[in-house]
Amino acid sequence: MSTYRYTAVSKDGKKVSGVIDGFNELDAAAKIKENYSIVLQLAEVKEKGKAAQFLSLDIGGNRLDEKAFTLMCSQFAVILKAGIPITRTVELIADKMTNKPLKNILEQVAKDVEAGRSLSVSFAERGKKLFPVTFLETVYAGEEAGSLDTAFDSISKHYAKQSKMKGKVRGAMIYPAFVFVVAIVVVIVLMVKVVPTFTAIFDSYGQELPLPTQILIGTSNFFRKYILVIVGVAAAVILLFKLYGNTETGRIRLAKLQRRLPVLGNISVLNSASQFANTMAMMLEAGLPLTRAVAITARVLDNYHVSLEVGKVTARLEEGHTLGKSLRETGCLPDILVDMTAVGEESGELGQTLQMTAEYYDGELEQATADALAKLEPGILVFLAAFAGFIVIAIYLAMFGMYSAM
Repeated sequence: MSTYRYTAVSKDGKKVSGVIDGFNELDAAAKIKENYSIVLQLAEVKEKGKAAQFLSLDIGGNRLDEKAFTLMCSQFAVILKAGIPITRTVELIADKMTNKPLKNILEQVAKDVEAGRSLSVSFAERGKKLFPVTFLETVYAGEEAGSLDTAFDSISKHYAKQSKMKGKVRGAMIYPAFVFVVAIVVVIVLMVKVVPTFTAIFDSYGQELPLPTQILIGTSNFFRKYILVIVGVAAAVILLFKLYGNTETGRIRLAKLQRRLPVLGNISVLNSASQFANTMAMMLEAGLPLTRAVAITARVLDNYHVSLEVGKVTARLEEGHTLGKSLRETGCLPDILVDMTAVGEESGELGQTLQMTAEYYDGELEQATADALAKLEPGILVFLAAFAGFIVIAIYLAMFGMYSAM
Protein backbone atom coordinates (compact mmCIF):
# COMPACT_ATOMS: atom_id res chain seq x y z
CA MET A 1 0.00 0.00 0.00
CA SER A 2 1.39 3.41 -1.02
CA THR A 3 0.41 6.95 -0.10
CA TYR A 4 -0.33 9.50 -2.85
CA ARG A 5 -0.63 13.26 -2.70
CA TYR A 6 -3.24 14.65 -5.07
CA THR A 7 -4.77 17.82 -6.41
CA ALA A 8 -8.33 17.61 -7.73
CA VAL A 9 -11.33 19.72 -8.71
CA SER A 10 -14.51 19.30 -6.67
CA LYS A 11 -17.99 19.17 -8.18
CA ASP A 12 -18.52 22.86 -7.44
CA GLY A 13 -15.31 23.78 -9.29
CA LYS A 14 -13.00 24.35 -6.32
CA LYS A 15 -9.40 23.08 -6.30
CA VAL A 16 -8.62 20.78 -3.37
CA SER A 17 -5.51 18.92 -2.18
CA GLY A 18 -4.93 15.95 0.08
CA VAL A 19 -3.39 12.51 0.53
CA ILE A 20 -4.86 9.05 -0.03
CA ASP A 21 -3.71 5.43 0.24
CA GLY A 22 -3.83 3.06 -2.73
CA PHE A 23 -2.24 -0.09 -4.14
CA ASN A 24 -1.24 1.82 -7.26
CA GLU A 25 -2.03 5.06 -9.10
CA LEU A 26 -5.16 3.61 -10.72
CA ASP A 27 -6.56 2.51 -7.37
CA ALA A 28 -5.76 5.89 -5.81
CA ALA A 29 -7.30 7.77 -8.74
CA ALA A 30 -10.47 5.64 -8.53
CA LYS A 31 -10.87 6.53 -4.85
CA ILE A 32 -10.35 10.23 -5.54
CA LYS A 33 -12.95 10.23 -8.34
CA GLU A 34 -15.53 8.96 -5.88
CA ASN A 35 -15.55 12.44 -4.30
CA TYR A 36 -14.10 14.74 -6.96
CA SER A 37 -14.85 15.10 -10.63
CA ILE A 38 -11.33 15.78 -12.00
CA VAL A 39 -7.89 14.66 -10.83
CA LEU A 40 -5.29 17.30 -11.74
CA GLN A 41 -2.19 15.84 -10.15
CA LEU A 42 -1.27 12.57 -8.47
CA ALA A 43 2.16 11.72 -7.07
CA GLU A 44 3.41 9.06 -4.71
CA VAL A 45 4.67 10.28 -1.33
CA LYS A 46 8.16 8.99 -0.72
CA GLU A 47 8.67 6.64 2.23
CA LYS A 48 9.64 8.33 5.49
CA GLY A 49 12.97 7.71 7.12
CA LYS A 50 13.23 4.91 9.66
CA ALA A 51 13.31 7.30 12.60
CA ALA A 52 10.19 9.08 11.38
CA GLN A 53 8.45 5.76 10.81
CA PHE A 54 9.23 4.68 14.37
CA LEU A 55 7.87 7.92 15.82
CA SER A 56 4.66 7.64 13.77
CA LEU A 57 3.85 4.05 14.71
CA ASP A 58 0.32 3.50 15.90
CA ILE A 59 0.60 2.33 19.51
CA GLY A 60 -3.04 2.44 20.54
CA GLY A 61 -6.56 3.30 19.52
CA ASN A 62 -9.99 1.75 19.48
CA ARG A 63 -10.48 -1.75 18.19
CA LEU A 64 -13.62 -3.06 16.58
CA ASP A 65 -15.41 -5.61 18.75
CA GLU A 66 -16.39 -8.15 16.11
CA LYS A 67 -19.16 -9.72 18.21
CA ALA A 68 -20.76 -6.36 19.02
CA PHE A 69 -20.36 -5.26 15.41
CA THR A 70 -21.98 -8.42 14.03
CA LEU A 71 -24.84 -8.08 16.53
CA MET A 72 -25.33 -4.45 15.46
CA CYS A 73 -25.64 -5.45 11.79
CA SER A 74 -28.10 -8.20 12.70
CA GLN A 75 -30.20 -5.71 14.68
CA PHE A 76 -30.24 -3.32 11.73
CA ALA A 77 -31.46 -6.12 9.43
CA VAL A 78 -34.26 -7.24 11.79
CA ILE A 79 -35.53 -3.76 12.67
CA LEU A 80 -35.43 -2.47 9.08
CA LYS A 81 -37.33 -5.57 7.87
CA ALA A 82 -40.02 -4.69 10.42
CA GLY A 83 -40.56 -1.40 8.58
CA ILE A 84 -39.14 0.94 11.24
CA PRO A 85 -37.83 4.24 9.75
CA ILE A 86 -34.05 4.46 9.49
CA THR A 87 -33.73 7.37 11.96
CA ARG A 88 -35.66 5.50 14.65
CA THR A 89 -33.72 2.30 13.86
CA VAL A 90 -30.37 3.95 14.51
CA GLU A 91 -31.66 5.53 17.72
CA LEU A 92 -32.98 2.20 19.02
CA ILE A 93 -29.74 0.35 18.33
CA ALA A 94 -27.61 3.18 19.76
CA ASP A 95 -29.71 3.21 22.95
CA LYS A 96 -29.19 -0.54 23.56
CA MET A 97 -25.54 -0.68 22.45
CA THR A 98 -23.12 -1.51 25.30
CA ASN A 99 -19.89 -1.23 23.28
CA LYS A 100 -18.72 2.36 23.84
CA PRO A 101 -16.97 3.05 20.48
CA LEU A 102 -19.95 1.73 18.53
CA LYS A 103 -22.41 3.53 20.79
CA ASN A 104 -20.66 6.87 20.26
CA ILE A 105 -20.64 6.42 16.50
CA LEU A 106 -24.30 5.37 16.37
CA GLU A 107 -25.36 8.38 18.45
CA GLN A 108 -23.58 10.70 16.00
CA VAL A 109 -25.02 8.83 13.01
CA ALA A 110 -28.53 9.14 14.48
CA LYS A 111 -28.15 12.92 14.61
CA ASP A 112 -26.78 13.02 11.05
CA VAL A 113 -29.62 10.92 9.62
CA GLU A 114 -32.20 13.00 11.46
CA ALA A 115 -30.64 16.08 9.89
CA GLY A 116 -31.13 14.59 6.42
CA ARG A 117 -27.76 12.99 5.68
CA SER A 118 -27.58 9.52 4.16
CA LEU A 119 -26.73 6.58 6.40
CA SER A 120 -23.77 5.43 4.29
CA VAL A 121 -22.12 8.86 4.20
CA SER A 122 -22.56 9.30 7.95
CA PHE A 123 -21.11 5.85 8.68
CA ALA A 124 -18.16 6.60 6.38
CA GLU A 125 -17.37 9.88 8.12
CA ARG A 126 -18.06 8.90 11.72
CA GLY A 127 -16.65 5.38 11.68
CA LYS A 128 -14.05 5.41 8.91
CA LYS A 129 -11.22 4.47 11.31
CA LEU A 130 -13.23 1.70 12.98
CA PHE A 131 -15.54 0.10 10.41
CA PRO A 132 -14.25 -2.30 7.73
CA VAL A 133 -14.31 -0.97 4.18
CA THR A 134 -16.50 -3.91 3.15
CA PHE A 135 -19.16 -2.76 5.61
CA LEU A 136 -19.12 0.83 4.35
CA GLU A 137 -19.27 -0.19 0.69
CA THR A 138 -22.08 -2.70 1.26
CA VAL A 139 -24.18 -0.18 3.18
CA TYR A 140 -23.67 2.34 0.39
CA ALA A 141 -24.67 -0.20 -2.27
CA GLY A 142 -27.71 -1.30 -0.25
CA GLU A 143 -28.81 2.28 0.22
CA GLU A 144 -28.48 2.99 -3.50
CA ALA A 145 -30.50 -0.14 -4.35
CA GLY A 146 -33.13 0.54 -1.69
CA SER A 147 -32.43 -2.75 0.12
CA LEU A 148 -30.65 -1.74 3.33
CA ASP A 149 -32.21 -4.59 5.31
CA THR A 150 -30.81 -7.15 2.87
CA ALA A 151 -27.43 -5.43 2.92
CA PHE A 152 -27.20 -5.53 6.72
CA ASP A 153 -28.37 -9.15 6.77
CA SER A 154 -25.63 -10.05 4.30
CA ILE A 155 -23.03 -8.17 6.36
CA SER A 156 -24.02 -9.86 9.64
CA LYS A 157 -23.83 -13.34 8.10
CA HIS A 158 -20.51 -12.57 6.44
CA TYR A 159 -18.80 -11.25 9.56
CA ALA A 160 -20.28 -13.95 11.78
CA LYS A 161 -18.68 -16.55 9.54
CA GLN A 162 -15.42 -14.58 9.25
CA SER A 163 -15.23 -14.18 13.01
CA LYS A 164 -15.72 -17.92 13.49
CA MET A 165 -13.00 -18.79 10.98
CA LYS A 166 -10.59 -16.19 12.39
CA GLY A 167 -11.09 -17.65 15.84
CA LYS A 168 -10.16 -21.12 14.63
CA VAL A 169 -7.11 -19.91 12.72
CA ARG A 170 -6.01 -17.78 15.67
CA GLY A 171 -6.43 -20.76 17.96
CA ALA A 172 -4.28 -22.94 15.71
CA MET A 173 -1.48 -20.37 15.68
CA ILE A 174 -1.65 -18.97 19.22
CA TYR A 175 -2.21 -22.13 21.26
CA PRO A 176 1.02 -23.93 20.27
CA ALA A 177 2.98 -20.69 20.65
CA PHE A 178 1.49 -20.15 24.12
CA VAL A 179 2.32 -23.71 25.23
CA PHE A 180 5.86 -23.35 23.87
CA VAL A 181 6.40 -20.06 25.75
CA VAL A 182 5.12 -21.67 28.95
CA ALA A 183 7.53 -24.55 28.37
CA ILE A 184 10.44 -22.13 28.00
CA VAL A 185 9.46 -20.35 31.23
CA VAL A 186 9.27 -23.69 33.05
CA VAL A 187 12.72 -24.63 31.72
CA ILE A 188 14.22 -21.35 32.95
CA VAL A 189 12.64 -21.72 36.40
CA LEU A 190 13.98 -25.26 36.71
CA MET A 191 17.46 -24.22 35.61
CA VAL A 192 17.64 -21.14 37.84
CA LYS A 193 15.76 -22.24 40.98
CA VAL A 194 15.28 -26.02 41.21
CA VAL A 195 18.46 -27.60 39.84
CA PRO A 196 20.84 -25.41 41.96
CA THR A 197 19.25 -26.94 45.08
CA PHE A 198 20.35 -30.41 44.00
CA THR A 199 23.72 -29.06 42.85
CA ALA A 200 24.56 -27.90 46.39
CA ILE A 201 23.73 -31.38 47.73
CA PHE A 202 25.88 -33.13 45.10
CA ASP A 203 28.83 -30.82 45.69
CA SER A 204 28.81 -31.55 49.42
CA TYR A 205 29.71 -35.22 48.78
CA GLY A 206 32.65 -34.45 46.49
CA GLN A 207 32.01 -37.45 44.23
CA GLU A 208 32.50 -37.40 40.46
CA LEU A 209 29.10 -36.90 38.87
CA PRO A 210 27.69 -38.77 35.85
CA LEU A 211 27.92 -37.02 32.47
CA PRO A 212 24.14 -36.21 32.23
CA THR A 213 24.31 -34.63 35.70
CA GLN A 214 27.36 -32.57 34.72
CA ILE A 215 25.58 -31.35 31.60
CA LEU A 216 22.50 -30.42 33.66
CA ILE A 217 24.55 -28.54 36.25
CA GLY A 218 26.59 -26.75 33.58
CA THR A 219 23.40 -25.65 31.82
CA SER A 220 21.90 -24.48 35.12
CA ASN A 221 25.02 -22.45 35.96
CA PHE A 222 24.94 -20.84 32.53
CA PHE A 223 21.31 -19.77 32.96
CA ARG A 224 21.95 -18.45 36.48
CA LYS A 225 24.94 -16.43 35.35
CA TYR A 226 23.52 -15.03 32.13
CA ILE A 227 19.76 -14.96 32.76
CA LEU A 228 19.57 -11.15 32.52
CA VAL A 229 21.61 -11.19 29.32
CA ILE A 230 19.36 -13.89 27.85
CA VAL A 231 16.21 -11.92 28.73
CA GLY A 232 17.71 -8.71 27.35
CA VAL A 233 18.75 -10.34 24.06
CA ALA A 234 15.33 -11.98 23.71
CA ALA A 235 13.58 -8.62 24.30
CA ALA A 236 15.88 -6.89 21.78
CA VAL A 237 15.21 -9.56 19.16
CA ILE A 238 11.44 -9.25 19.63
CA LEU A 239 11.63 -5.44 19.42
CA LEU A 240 13.75 -5.52 16.26
CA PHE A 241 11.39 -8.09 14.76
CA LYS A 242 8.40 -5.83 15.46
CA LEU A 243 10.16 -2.76 14.03
CA TYR A 244 11.21 -4.70 10.92
CA GLY A 245 7.64 -5.94 10.52
CA ASN A 246 6.41 -2.32 10.45
CA THR A 247 8.54 -1.46 7.41
CA GLU A 248 7.24 -2.08 3.89
CA THR A 249 10.01 -4.54 3.02
CA GLY A 250 9.64 -6.32 6.34
CA ARG A 251 5.87 -6.72 6.03
CA ILE A 252 6.19 -8.23 2.57
CA ARG A 253 8.98 -10.65 3.51
CA LEU A 254 7.27 -11.77 6.71
CA ALA A 255 3.99 -12.25 4.83
CA LYS A 256 5.77 -14.45 2.28
CA LEU A 257 7.49 -16.37 5.08
CA GLN A 258 4.16 -16.95 6.80
CA ARG A 259 2.91 -18.81 3.71
CA ARG A 260 6.01 -21.06 3.62
CA LEU A 261 5.96 -22.21 7.24
CA PRO A 262 5.49 -25.94 7.81
CA VAL A 263 1.90 -26.83 8.81
CA LEU A 264 0.91 -23.22 9.55
CA GLY A 265 1.80 -22.06 6.03
CA ASN A 266 -1.02 -24.12 4.54
CA ILE A 267 -3.45 -22.49 6.98
CA SER A 268 -2.30 -19.05 5.82
CA VAL A 269 -2.83 -19.97 2.14
CA LEU A 270 -6.30 -21.41 2.78
CA ASN A 271 -7.23 -18.41 4.94
CA SER A 272 -6.35 -16.01 2.10
CA ALA A 273 -8.43 -18.05 -0.35
CA SER A 274 -11.38 -18.15 2.04
CA GLN A 275 -11.23 -14.41 2.70
CA PHE A 276 -10.97 -13.59 -1.00
CA ALA A 277 -13.88 -15.80 -2.05
CA ASN A 278 -16.16 -14.73 0.81
CA THR A 279 -15.48 -11.01 0.46
CA MET A 280 -15.71 -10.97 -3.35
CA ALA A 281 -19.00 -12.89 -3.20
CA MET A 282 -20.47 -10.36 -0.76
CA MET A 283 -19.22 -7.35 -2.74
CA LEU A 284 -20.66 -8.67 -6.01
CA GLU A 285 -23.94 -9.57 -4.31
CA ALA A 286 -24.13 -5.98 -3.06
CA GLY A 287 -23.93 -4.80 -6.67
CA LEU A 288 -20.43 -3.31 -6.76
CA PRO A 289 -18.54 -3.22 -10.07
CA LEU A 290 -15.91 -5.94 -10.49
CA THR A 291 -12.93 -3.58 -10.37
CA ARG A 292 -14.16 -1.89 -7.21
CA ALA A 293 -15.00 -5.24 -5.61
CA VAL A 294 -11.46 -6.52 -6.22
CA ALA A 295 -9.89 -3.32 -4.84
CA ILE A 296 -11.95 -3.57 -1.64
CA THR A 297 -11.30 -7.29 -1.25
CA ALA A 298 -7.56 -6.73 -1.57
CA ARG A 299 -7.62 -4.21 1.27
CA VAL A 300 -9.19 -6.64 3.78
CA LEU A 301 -6.94 -9.67 3.19
CA ASP A 302 -4.86 -10.53 6.27
CA ASN A 303 -1.69 -11.53 4.42
CA TYR A 304 0.03 -8.33 3.27
CA HIS A 305 1.81 -9.91 0.29
CA VAL A 306 -1.43 -11.41 -1.05
CA SER A 307 -3.19 -8.10 -0.41
CA LEU A 308 -0.67 -6.21 -2.55
CA GLU A 309 -0.75 -8.76 -5.38
CA VAL A 310 -4.55 -8.84 -5.53
CA GLY A 311 -4.60 -5.03 -5.40
CA LYS A 312 -2.49 -4.94 -8.57
CA VAL A 313 -5.20 -6.95 -10.36
CA THR A 314 -7.35 -3.82 -10.61
CA ALA A 315 -4.91 -2.35 -13.12
CA ARG A 316 -5.10 -5.53 -15.22
CA LEU A 317 -8.90 -5.38 -15.17
CA GLU A 318 -8.80 -1.75 -16.31
CA GLU A 319 -6.71 -2.90 -19.27
CA GLY A 320 -9.42 -5.38 -20.28
CA HIS A 321 -8.02 -8.65 -18.90
CA THR A 322 -10.27 -11.18 -17.20
CA LEU A 323 -10.24 -11.67 -13.45
CA GLY A 324 -9.29 -15.34 -13.70
CA LYS A 325 -6.28 -14.65 -15.92
CA SER A 326 -5.17 -11.71 -13.77
CA LEU A 327 -5.34 -13.76 -10.57
CA ARG A 328 -3.36 -16.58 -12.19
CA GLU A 329 -0.57 -14.13 -13.05
CA THR A 330 -0.24 -13.11 -9.38
CA GLY A 331 0.49 -16.71 -8.36
CA CYS A 332 -0.59 -16.06 -4.77
CA LEU A 333 -3.98 -17.81 -4.68
CA PRO A 334 -4.72 -21.56 -5.01
CA ASP A 335 -5.32 -22.93 -8.52
CA ILE A 336 -8.80 -24.22 -7.64
CA LEU A 337 -9.92 -20.73 -6.62
CA VAL A 338 -8.48 -19.21 -9.79
CA ASP A 339 -10.09 -21.90 -11.99
CA MET A 340 -13.50 -21.49 -10.33
CA THR A 341 -13.24 -17.71 -10.75
CA ALA A 342 -12.57 -18.15 -14.47
CA VAL A 343 -15.51 -20.56 -14.78
CA GLY A 344 -17.80 -18.11 -12.97
CA GLU A 345 -16.77 -15.31 -15.31
CA GLU A 346 -17.45 -17.40 -18.41
CA SER A 347 -20.85 -18.55 -17.14
CA GLY A 348 -21.89 -15.11 -15.93
CA GLU A 349 -22.44 -16.46 -12.39
CA LEU A 350 -19.28 -15.19 -10.73
CA GLY A 351 -20.95 -14.26 -7.44
CA GLN A 352 -22.63 -17.65 -6.94
CA THR A 353 -19.50 -19.52 -8.04
CA LEU A 354 -17.37 -17.62 -5.55
CA GLN A 355 -19.92 -18.31 -2.82
CA MET A 356 -19.67 -22.06 -3.44
CA THR A 357 -15.89 -21.79 -3.60
CA ALA A 358 -15.89 -19.90 -0.30
CA GLU A 359 -17.83 -22.72 1.38
CA TYR A 360 -15.28 -25.22 0.05
CA TYR A 361 -12.30 -23.25 1.39
CA ASP A 362 -14.05 -22.63 4.71
CA GLY A 363 -14.29 -26.40 5.13
CA GLU A 364 -10.68 -26.90 4.02
CA LEU A 365 -9.49 -24.21 6.43
CA GLU A 366 -11.37 -25.77 9.33
CA GLN A 367 -9.90 -29.20 8.56
CA ALA A 368 -6.38 -27.80 8.12
CA THR A 369 -6.67 -26.05 11.48
CA ALA A 370 -7.70 -29.28 13.22
CA ASP A 371 -4.85 -31.16 11.51
CA ALA A 372 -2.34 -28.50 12.58
CA LEU A 373 -3.36 -28.79 16.21
CA ALA A 374 -3.21 -32.58 15.97
CA LYS A 375 0.39 -32.36 14.69
CA LEU A 376 1.72 -29.57 16.89
CA GLU A 377 0.36 -30.66 20.28
CA PRO A 378 2.15 -34.06 20.37
CA GLY A 379 5.42 -32.44 19.28
CA ILE A 380 5.34 -29.93 22.13
CA LEU A 381 4.37 -32.61 24.65
CA VAL A 382 7.22 -34.85 23.47
CA PHE A 383 9.66 -31.95 23.91
CA LEU A 384 8.44 -31.32 27.47
CA ALA A 385 8.49 -35.02 28.34
CA ALA A 386 12.03 -35.46 26.97
CA PHE A 387 13.32 -32.46 28.90
CA ALA A 388 11.65 -33.51 32.14
CA GLY A 389 12.92 -37.07 31.64
CA PHE A 390 16.49 -35.83 31.15
CA ILE A 391 16.35 -33.87 34.42
CA VAL A 392 14.96 -36.85 36.33
CA ILE A 393 17.60 -39.22 34.90
CA ALA A 394 20.44 -36.78 35.61
CA ILE A 395 19.35 -36.31 39.23
CA TYR A 396 18.68 -40.00 39.91
CA LEU A 397 22.02 -41.11 38.44
CA ALA A 398 23.81 -38.72 40.76
CA MET A 399 21.74 -39.85 43.74
CA PHE A 400 22.43 -43.54 43.02
CA GLY A 401 26.15 -42.71 42.83
CA MET A 402 25.94 -40.99 46.20
CA TYR A 403 24.15 -43.94 47.81
CA SER A 404 26.75 -46.36 46.41
CA ALA A 405 29.55 -44.30 47.92
CA MET A 406 27.95 -44.23 51.37
